[in-house]
Amino acid sequence: MKNAFAFLLLLLAPLLSAAQSKPFVLGEIHELHSKILGEDRTLNIYLPEGYNPKDTVRYPVIYLLDGSANEDFIHIAGLVQYNSFEWIARVPKSIVVGIATVDRRRDFTFPSAVAADKKRFPTAGHSDRFISFIEQELQPFIARKFKTNSGKTLIGQSFGGLLATEILFRKSTLFDTYLIVSPSLWWNDGSLLDAPLPKAFPRPVRVYIAVGKEGLTPSEKPHVMEVDANLLAEKIRNAKIPEMKLFFDYLPEENHATILHQAVLNAFRQLAGPE
Repeated sequence: MKNAFAFLLLLLAPLLSAAQSKPFVLGEIHELHSKILGEDRTLNIYLPEGYNPKDTVRYPVIYLLDGSANEDFIHIAGLVQYNSFEWIARVPKSIVVGIATVDRRRDFTFPSAVAADKKRFPTAGHSDRFISFIEQELQPFIARKFKTNSGKTLIGQSFGGLLATEILFRKSTLFDTYLIVSPSLWWNDGSLLDAPLPKAFPRPVRVYIAVGKEGLTPSEKPHVMEVDANLLAEKIRNAKIPEMKLFFDYLPEENHATILHQAVLNAFRQLAGPE
Protein backbone atom coordinates (compact mmCIF):
# COMPACT_ATOMS: atom_id res chain seq x y z
CA MET A 1 0.00 0.00 0.00
CA LYS A 2 2.80 2.38 0.92
CA ASN A 3 4.56 1.61 -2.35
CA ALA A 4 1.36 2.29 -4.30
CA PHE A 5 0.91 5.64 -2.51
CA ALA A 6 4.51 6.60 -3.25
CA PHE A 7 4.03 5.67 -6.91
CA LEU A 8 0.85 7.78 -7.05
CA LEU A 9 2.71 10.77 -5.64
CA LEU A 10 5.40 10.27 -8.29
CA LEU A 11 2.78 10.36 -11.02
CA LEU A 12 1.13 13.48 -9.58
CA ALA A 13 4.36 15.35 -8.86
CA PRO A 14 4.55 17.11 -12.27
CA LEU A 15 0.92 18.23 -11.93
CA LEU A 16 1.42 19.47 -8.36
CA SER A 17 4.56 21.28 -9.43
CA ALA A 18 2.74 22.92 -12.34
CA ALA A 19 -0.01 24.17 -10.01
CA GLN A 20 2.37 25.94 -7.67
CA SER A 21 1.76 29.68 -7.39
CA LYS A 22 4.10 32.31 -8.80
CA PRO A 23 4.27 35.99 -7.87
CA PHE A 24 2.28 38.39 -10.03
CA VAL A 25 4.65 41.30 -10.61
CA LEU A 26 3.02 44.68 -11.26
CA GLY A 27 6.16 46.81 -11.14
CA GLU A 28 9.30 47.69 -9.23
CA ILE A 29 9.92 49.20 -5.81
CA HIS A 30 12.81 51.61 -5.37
CA GLU A 31 14.07 53.39 -2.29
CA LEU A 32 15.43 56.88 -2.87
CA HIS A 33 17.22 58.67 -0.07
CA SER A 34 16.35 62.34 -0.04
CA LYS A 35 18.88 64.71 1.46
CA ILE A 36 16.35 67.52 1.11
CA LEU A 37 13.68 65.71 3.12
CA GLY A 38 16.15 63.87 5.34
CA GLU A 39 14.50 60.48 4.82
CA ASP A 40 14.13 57.53 2.49
CA ARG A 41 11.21 57.65 0.06
CA THR A 42 9.54 54.62 -1.48
CA LEU A 43 8.80 54.75 -5.20
CA ASN A 44 6.44 52.29 -6.85
CA ILE A 45 7.27 52.06 -10.55
CA TYR A 46 5.08 50.68 -13.34
CA LEU A 47 6.93 50.03 -16.61
CA PRO A 48 4.90 49.69 -19.81
CA GLU A 49 4.67 46.46 -21.74
CA GLY A 50 7.68 46.06 -23.98
CA TYR A 51 9.90 48.30 -21.89
CA ASN A 52 13.51 47.35 -22.54
CA PRO A 53 16.37 49.34 -21.01
CA LYS A 54 18.61 48.27 -23.91
CA ASP A 55 16.52 49.67 -26.75
CA THR A 56 16.15 53.26 -27.94
CA VAL A 57 12.47 53.80 -27.12
CA ARG A 58 11.84 56.44 -24.47
CA TYR A 59 8.65 56.97 -22.50
CA PRO A 60 6.77 59.83 -20.83
CA VAL A 61 6.48 59.69 -17.06
CA ILE A 62 3.32 60.03 -14.96
CA TYR A 63 4.07 61.08 -11.39
CA LEU A 64 1.40 60.06 -8.90
CA LEU A 65 1.08 61.67 -5.48
CA ASP A 66 -0.34 59.33 -2.81
CA GLY A 67 1.34 56.56 -4.77
CA SER A 68 1.60 53.83 -2.13
CA ALA A 69 0.36 50.34 -3.00
CA ASN A 70 -2.48 50.78 -0.49
CA GLU A 71 -3.32 54.22 -1.86
CA ASP A 72 -3.71 54.96 -5.58
CA PHE A 73 -0.78 53.29 -7.35
CA ILE A 74 -2.41 50.02 -8.38
CA HIS A 75 -5.62 51.37 -9.88
CA ILE A 76 -3.94 54.34 -11.59
CA ALA A 77 -1.27 52.07 -13.10
CA GLY A 78 -4.14 49.91 -14.34
CA LEU A 79 -5.80 52.91 -15.98
CA VAL A 80 -2.54 53.86 -17.67
CA GLN A 81 -2.05 50.32 -18.97
CA TYR A 82 -5.65 50.09 -20.19
CA ASN A 83 -5.67 53.47 -21.90
CA SER A 84 -2.34 52.78 -23.61
CA PHE A 85 -3.52 49.57 -25.29
CA GLU A 86 -3.03 49.92 -29.06
CA TRP A 87 -6.77 49.60 -29.74
CA ILE A 88 -7.57 52.40 -27.24
CA ALA A 89 -4.51 54.69 -27.48
CA ARG A 90 -5.74 57.53 -25.29
CA VAL A 91 -2.33 57.86 -23.69
CA PRO A 92 1.08 56.78 -24.94
CA LYS A 93 2.78 53.91 -23.21
CA SER A 94 4.08 55.52 -20.04
CA ILE A 95 6.13 54.95 -16.92
CA VAL A 96 4.15 55.52 -13.71
CA VAL A 97 6.02 56.72 -10.63
CA GLY A 98 3.97 56.34 -7.47
CA ILE A 99 5.44 58.47 -4.66
CA ALA A 100 4.51 56.63 -1.49
CA THR A 101 3.17 58.85 1.26
CA VAL A 102 5.07 59.62 4.45
CA ASP A 103 3.29 62.73 5.75
CA ARG A 104 1.05 64.21 3.07
CA ARG A 105 -0.03 67.16 5.22
CA ARG A 106 3.61 68.12 5.71
CA ASP A 107 4.59 67.57 2.09
CA PHE A 108 1.54 68.86 0.22
CA THR A 109 0.78 72.13 2.04
CA PHE A 110 2.47 75.52 2.21
CA PRO A 111 2.51 77.48 5.52
CA SER A 112 -0.90 78.66 6.70
CA ALA A 113 -1.64 81.80 8.67
CA VAL A 114 -4.93 80.30 9.88
CA ALA A 115 -4.63 79.21 13.51
CA ALA A 116 -7.11 76.36 13.06
CA ASP A 117 -5.07 74.92 10.17
CA LYS A 118 -1.87 74.96 12.23
CA LYS A 119 -3.58 73.45 15.26
CA ARG A 120 -5.30 70.67 13.32
CA PHE A 121 -2.27 69.85 11.16
CA PRO A 122 0.82 70.61 13.28
CA THR A 123 3.33 69.11 10.80
CA ALA A 124 1.93 71.00 7.80
CA GLY A 125 3.54 73.72 5.75
CA HIS A 126 6.62 72.25 4.05
CA SER A 127 5.60 71.85 0.42
CA ASP A 128 8.61 73.93 -0.61
CA ARG A 129 10.93 71.12 0.47
CA PHE A 130 8.81 68.48 -1.25
CA ILE A 131 8.77 70.47 -4.48
CA SER A 132 12.56 70.79 -4.25
CA PHE A 133 12.74 67.02 -3.72
CA ILE A 134 10.72 66.47 -6.91
CA GLU A 135 12.81 68.90 -8.93
CA GLN A 136 16.32 68.21 -7.65
CA GLU A 137 16.22 64.54 -6.61
CA LEU A 138 13.20 62.60 -7.88
CA GLN A 139 13.00 63.68 -11.51
CA PRO A 140 16.79 63.39 -12.05
CA PHE A 141 16.74 59.92 -10.43
CA ILE A 142 13.95 58.73 -12.75
CA ALA A 143 15.74 60.20 -15.78
CA ARG A 144 18.97 58.35 -14.86
CA LYS A 145 17.31 55.07 -13.99
CA PHE A 146 14.77 54.69 -16.79
CA LYS A 147 14.31 55.39 -20.50
CA THR A 148 12.34 58.64 -20.30
CA ASN A 149 11.46 61.41 -22.71
CA SER A 150 10.45 64.99 -21.92
CA GLY A 151 6.77 64.24 -21.17
CA LYS A 152 5.90 64.67 -17.49
CA THR A 153 2.42 64.43 -15.96
CA LEU A 154 1.45 65.07 -12.33
CA ILE A 155 -1.66 63.57 -10.71
CA GLY A 156 -2.82 64.90 -7.33
CA GLN A 157 -6.09 64.69 -5.43
CA SER A 158 -7.30 66.61 -2.33
CA PHE A 159 -4.13 67.93 -0.60
CA GLY A 160 -2.30 66.41 -3.57
CA GLY A 161 -4.46 68.61 -5.81
CA LEU A 162 -3.45 71.61 -3.70
CA LEU A 163 0.22 70.73 -4.24
CA ALA A 164 -0.30 70.21 -7.97
CA THR A 165 -1.93 73.64 -8.16
CA GLU A 166 0.95 75.22 -6.23
CA ILE A 167 3.49 73.65 -8.60
CA LEU A 168 1.48 74.88 -11.60
CA PHE A 169 1.55 78.42 -10.19
CA ARG A 170 5.09 78.51 -8.83
CA LYS A 171 7.16 75.81 -10.59
CA SER A 172 5.14 75.25 -13.72
CA THR A 173 8.02 73.93 -15.83
CA LEU A 174 8.31 70.75 -13.73
CA PHE A 175 5.41 69.16 -15.64
CA ASP A 176 3.61 69.67 -18.92
CA THR A 177 0.33 68.00 -17.88
CA TYR A 178 -1.48 68.53 -14.57
CA LEU A 179 -4.39 66.38 -13.38
CA ILE A 180 -5.81 68.34 -10.44
CA VAL A 181 -8.64 66.47 -8.73
CA SER A 182 -10.77 67.86 -5.87
CA PRO A 183 -8.03 70.29 -4.83
CA SER A 184 -8.04 71.41 -1.18
CA LEU A 185 -7.90 75.08 -2.17
CA TRP A 186 -9.53 76.03 1.15
CA TRP A 187 -6.08 75.74 2.75
CA ASN A 188 -4.95 79.05 4.31
CA ASP A 189 -8.40 80.47 3.56
CA GLY A 190 -8.01 79.97 -0.17
CA SER A 191 -4.91 82.13 -0.50
CA LEU A 192 -3.53 80.16 -3.47
CA LEU A 193 -6.46 81.36 -5.58
CA ASP A 194 -5.08 84.89 -5.18
CA ALA A 195 -1.56 83.92 -6.29
CA PRO A 196 -0.42 85.02 -9.75
CA LEU A 197 -0.12 82.61 -12.62
CA PRO A 198 2.97 82.68 -14.83
CA LYS A 199 2.38 84.99 -17.79
CA ALA A 200 3.89 82.54 -20.25
CA PHE A 201 5.19 79.00 -20.46
CA PRO A 202 8.21 77.74 -22.42
CA ARG A 203 6.17 74.90 -23.88
CA PRO A 204 2.50 73.81 -24.11
CA VAL A 205 0.86 72.90 -20.81
CA ARG A 206 -2.39 71.00 -20.31
CA VAL A 207 -4.43 71.36 -17.14
CA TYR A 208 -7.34 69.06 -16.23
CA ILE A 209 -9.40 70.03 -13.17
CA ALA A 210 -12.11 67.77 -11.76
CA VAL A 211 -14.44 68.10 -8.79
CA GLY A 212 -17.34 66.04 -7.56
CA LYS A 213 -20.38 66.79 -5.45
CA GLU A 214 -18.39 67.48 -2.29
CA GLY A 215 -19.86 70.43 -0.42
CA LEU A 216 -18.33 72.28 2.52
CA THR A 217 -14.63 71.95 3.30
CA PRO A 218 -13.22 71.17 6.77
CA SER A 219 -11.91 74.70 7.22
CA GLU A 220 -12.55 77.30 9.90
CA LYS A 221 -14.04 79.65 7.32
CA PRO A 222 -16.45 77.61 5.17
CA HIS A 223 -15.49 77.01 1.55
CA VAL A 224 -17.37 74.92 -0.99
CA MET A 225 -15.08 72.53 -2.85
CA GLU A 226 -17.01 72.86 -6.12
CA VAL A 227 -16.89 76.66 -5.97
CA ASP A 228 -13.13 76.74 -5.30
CA ALA A 229 -12.44 74.35 -8.19
CA ASN A 230 -14.56 76.52 -10.49
CA LEU A 231 -12.71 79.64 -9.31
CA LEU A 232 -9.40 77.96 -10.17
CA ALA A 233 -10.64 77.03 -13.64
CA GLU A 234 -11.99 80.55 -14.15
CA LYS A 235 -8.68 82.09 -13.07
CA ILE A 236 -6.77 79.95 -15.57
CA ARG A 237 -9.33 80.61 -18.31
CA ASN A 238 -9.26 84.38 -17.77
CA ALA A 239 -5.44 84.44 -17.81
CA LYS A 240 -5.61 83.53 -21.53
CA ILE A 241 -2.15 82.01 -21.55
CA PRO A 242 -1.50 80.90 -25.15
CA GLU A 243 0.51 77.84 -24.18
CA MET A 244 -2.08 76.53 -21.70
CA LYS A 245 -5.06 74.33 -22.54
CA LEU A 246 -7.69 73.89 -19.82
CA PHE A 247 -10.16 71.04 -19.28
CA PHE A 248 -12.77 71.30 -16.52
CA ASP A 249 -14.88 68.38 -15.38
CA TYR A 250 -17.79 68.35 -12.90
CA LEU A 251 -18.67 64.84 -11.74
CA PRO A 252 -21.87 65.12 -9.67
CA GLU A 253 -22.15 61.38 -9.14
CA GLU A 254 -18.77 61.26 -7.36
CA ASN A 255 -17.68 62.57 -3.97
CA HIS A 256 -14.31 63.34 -2.38
CA ALA A 257 -13.67 59.68 -1.64
CA THR A 258 -14.73 58.22 -4.99
CA ILE A 259 -13.73 60.78 -7.61
CA LEU A 260 -10.10 60.01 -8.44
CA HIS A 261 -10.49 56.88 -10.57
CA GLN A 262 -13.30 58.27 -12.70
CA ALA A 263 -11.57 61.66 -13.01
CA VAL A 264 -8.31 60.15 -14.27
CA LEU A 265 -10.20 58.01 -16.78
CA ASN A 266 -12.08 61.12 -17.97
CA ALA A 267 -8.84 63.08 -18.15
CA PHE A 268 -7.21 60.50 -20.38
CA ARG A 269 -10.29 60.53 -22.62
CA GLN A 270 -10.49 64.34 -22.84
CA LEU A 271 -6.76 64.90 -23.25
CA ALA A 272 -6.74 62.41 -26.12
CA GLY A 273 -9.29 64.51 -27.99
CA PRO A 274 -12.08 63.20 -30.26
CA GLU A 275 -12.29 59.42 -30.53
